[in-house]
Amino acid sequence: MADASVANLERTLTTRLPGRAGQVVLFFAKLGWAAAFGILILSAIIVTRLIWHDDWALARYDALVVFALITQILFIRFKLESWEEAKVILIFHISGTIMEIFKLSQGSWDYPDQGVLEIGGVPLFSGFMYASVGSFIARSIRIFHVQIAPYPAFWMTALLAVAIYGNFFTHHYTYDIRWILFAATLILFWNTRIWFFIASTPRWIPLPLGALLSAVLLWIAENIGTFTRTWTYETQGDTGLVDIGKFGSWYLLLYVSFVTVTLVLRDALKPHPVKPAPR
Repeated sequence: MADASVANLERTLTTRLPGRAGQVVLFFAKLGWAAAFGILILSAIIVTRLIWHDDWALARYDALVVFALITQILFIRFKLESWEEAKVILIFHISGTIMEIFKLSQGSWDYPDQGVLEIGGVPLFSGFMYASVGSFIARSIRIFHVQIAPYPAFWMTALLAVAIYGNFFTHHYTYDIRWILFAATLILFWNTRIWFFIASTPRWIPLPLGALLSAVLLWIAENIGTFTRTWTYETQGDTGLVDIGKFGSWYLLLYVSFVTVTLVLRDALKPHPVKPAPR
């Protein structure tokens, strides 16, 4: 489904389904399409867990790397992602892999299986999981014609992102300032709204609330990863659920993700209220 197909779907649903029903179905259809890369990666994680055998020539982790790489190539080949969006994904892949290597060395989590395509014990498919977050944000901006307004001074958002990313490393050696960072996200983005278009009518959600809801989805995805034993935590306890503290980590990481996207895709940032979506 390219952008033209999304437009055709929009016309079909708004014509055939009455009022709010068409809007709701269209919203979730677009949301799923924006998250296509992440959905495919999670699906591959589940399927390979169900069918893979240890004695197969190709390790499961390596198969996930190959699958993710082919998926990325096809997304670009069929223009499901632009080259600008691909730049964002590359940044996510590098920064995510660096953090994975460090966190693994600190014992924050573990990868119980082994593969050949890894760095420092971290399978390379993990970078694609971080990249899927960037892909979702970048594709959502395009698919929903997102405009973010009023947007704070860019240097302040960049400073916040650096502080959050740095704290993921430094809290192992010094004080964890995450509560200060939580407060900073609210102070800086309290009045910022994410304006989006399901069809032709602009709608909005406060940016901090959008980050919170996205963190819930990422926490669920995190649990899928642990239930399939793709990675594990010592702190999961008897329920097998990922520690709720990881929810806060994802909330903060989403701000790093968002600011990273804006390094490349700046047109969505607006100092004033929303304008009509391009048709």
